[in-house]
Amino acid sequence: MTSKQLVSSILLAATAVSAFPADAMATTTYDLRKKVIQLTGIMNPGDGSRYISRAEFASMLVKASEYRSTVSSTVPVSVFADVPVDSVYAPYIRIAARQGWMKGYLGGQFKPDEYITLQDAAWAVLAVLGYTNDDFTGDQNGSRMAKFKFLELDEELGNMQGTEILTEDNCINLFYNLLKTEPKDSQQIYGTIFDLTLSSDDELNPLEMLDTTVKGPYLVNKRKKLSNQVPFDLDEASFFINGESASRSAVNAALNEYGYLLIYYNSSAKTVWVYTEEASSTTGNRVISGEVTNIYYQSSDVMTPTAVTITSDDGETYECELTTSDLQFAFSIYGTVEVGEDVILVCSGSAENEDGDVTYRVTDFLED
Repeated sequence: MTSKQLVSSILLAATAVSAFPADAMATTTYDLRKKVIQLTGIMNPGDGSRYISRAEFASMLVKASEYRSTVSSTVPVSVFADVPVDSVYAPYIRIAARQGWMKGYLGGQFKPDEYITLQDAAWAVLAVLGYTNDDFTGDQNGSRMAKFKFLELDEELGNMQGTEILTEDNCINLFYNLLKTEPKDSQQIYGTIFDLTLSSDDELNPLEMLDTTVKGPYLVNKRKKLSNQVPFDLDEASFFINGESASRSAVNAALNEYGYLLIYYNSSAKTVWVYTEEASSTTGNRVISGEVTNIYYQSSDVMTPTAVTITSDDGETYECELTTSDLQFAFSIYGTVEVGEDVILVCSGSAENEDGDVTYRVTDFLED
């Protein structure tokens, strides 16, 4: 089972652009950009229209850098008078300032609650890419904005002026552009720090990142806590429940409701995928647990199973298709799963037939 198969349902709508007419391409491209930013852990967007503060932007800069793994070990010290030591943004602001990505104001102020402007954001991402004052002549702001545009860091930002304030949507596009851009004196895109590569259409390919770095499945319950299964600070993590973006509190609520969860995680992106027994309203992703009551084969190939029937503890019966060779082998006479055994299946792509029955496609499994 590869992570490409695991997350395909999460990214399907964003990557299958060939199925959309031209007027839908912009939305599809944005969906892909949003998924990439979520998967890398740079931010977990809301409705997109909310303005972003300087403190939040400092956090995004650090999460988009190689310093993201050092935040939890940073000594709680604030270098600005208006940033409390116990602020969740204090370590990010400290790193962003120390690296020269963002600057303070007179009187030792950072103004963390003020909104970030395009001009300040452009200065910051150019600094992350390795550009300094020595790379610009004359009017620093004008020269930097010219370089910003030359590197196409303004792609999908429209005709924004330097003094305009950035929204969540703007930041999604900006950081996606940053990941696609080559740093100064480098011939590799900045996104290589997340194992990202460019596809043939010059867009980032998140599946390549996930294919080598997703770990799982792991069972989480009262005895096997989430914090013990994941090797990074959950306060810094991004979460998905059944393929949809979620909060940590929602994950805890799901664990309390169902008693167990099935998880996968990506350490570099600090992302956790959670699967429960309730199907997602948009992706159809869910966990189905119970006893294997039937294993079906095609009449033309009695060695290769095509589907299984699972009966849950409450008596519900689910038909689940086996569409990959590794899953078919696992449920075959040569595999490890037999009729009568208990399993936990990760399923996606539910669809109703004329009788109202739902057929699920198995993407992974764990023997109970």
